[in-house]
Amino acid sequence: MDISFNEDQVEIRNQARRFFENECPIEYVREMFEDERGFTDEIWAKMAEMGWMALRIPEEYDGIGLGLTDLCVVLEEMGRALSTGPYFSTVVLAAEALIEAGNDAQKQAYLPKISTGETRGTLALFEPDSGPDPGYIQMEASSEGDGFVLNGTKLFVLDAHTADFMVCAARTEAGDDPAQGVTLFLVDTKAEGVSITPLVTMDRTRKQCEVKFGGVKVSKDDVLGEVDKGWGPLLKVLQKAQIALGADSVGGAQKAMEIAVEYANIRHQFNQPIGAFQAIKHQCANMLVDVEGARSLFYYTTWAMEEEEPTTASIAASAIKAFAADAYRNVTTSGVQVLGGIGCTWEHDMHFYLKRAKFNQVTLGDSAYHREEVMRLLGV
Repeated sequence: MDISFNEDQVEIRNQARRFFENECPIEYVREMFEDERGFTDEIWAKMAEMGWMALRIPEEYDGIGLGLTDLCVVLEEMGRALSTGPYFSTVVLAAEALIEAGNDAQKQAYLPKISTGETRGTLALFEPDSGPDPGYIQMEASSEGDGFVLNGTKLFVLDAHTADFMVCAARTEAGDDPAQGVTLFLVDTKAEGVSITPLVTMDRTRKQCEVKFGGVKVSKDDVLGEVDKGWGPLLKVLQKAQIALGADSVGGAQKAMEIAVEYANIRHQFNQPIGAFQAIKHQCANMLVDVEGARSLFYYTTWAMEEEEPTTASIAASAIKAFAADAYRNVTTSGVQVLGGIGCTWEHDMHFYLKRAKFNQVTLGDSAYHREEVMRLLGV
């Protein structure tokens, strides 16, 4: 097993690091935190020019056709920089759903435009009663003529307010088992009956919305994959998204640790840096253990997803989602403690990382849910 970066991946990482340091410094993050859209068209266009929208899209659809590891290299740097905007929702959620389940006509219609940054998408999955379980899908899609009518509500839909389309999971056959009766639909966000309301959340580096579907009509051509068999491809998308969140968590935890260690070295008490005190030393050491543990598991998971058999990859995807998000939370919480009073102020940057850590912890299934998934897959 070789999980080291090749030369191309090292160069992608270096380019991403330079880009975010120059184009998206923390001042930009603070501005976008308060901005309704959460990004600027200028930065979005520059990211498209870097080829990041096209990384995972096959070459026949004007993409670059690279692997999941290559994408996660960029996502780790995005986490480090607290990058805002609909990259995760478009490239990881919507594009991967099209790659997994779309037919050639659907891919031709959407993927080239995603590659150039012209089109943005997202995934509408969680419902008011679903809790942390992404498999709880009860929104109704009733058959009508040669199409379907969607009725229901989706919550915590990332960047729906700036998306051009959504991949919506709905139930075309009654039941509780997501493996039976769930269908994926391509829905225009401007379609009649679609109502999008931005939600006020703790972490506003990620914008989330409530989306209501009131008699939204979709044609049979808008079915992504097979009717009643949407859960299989959706599960693969979710596993890749869980790994992507792991990448974001590793990058953010690394930067939060660096901020705390730097402060421990420059802040003096009793004529010596506070990092000389055992309590602070141990906090910083624990941060390093969390960061490196999460990074090692993250690299293994990307390898397993691309090279191993499905059960191993599924276990690894849930493991990294739970472990990396918890590690990120632990590092940022310890970082606030190392910083002391200044760590609790709006003026310091640490609270942005803490808020992002809390977002990553509950998104796409919380840590408790994924630990249960690991045990289920192990047969316990």
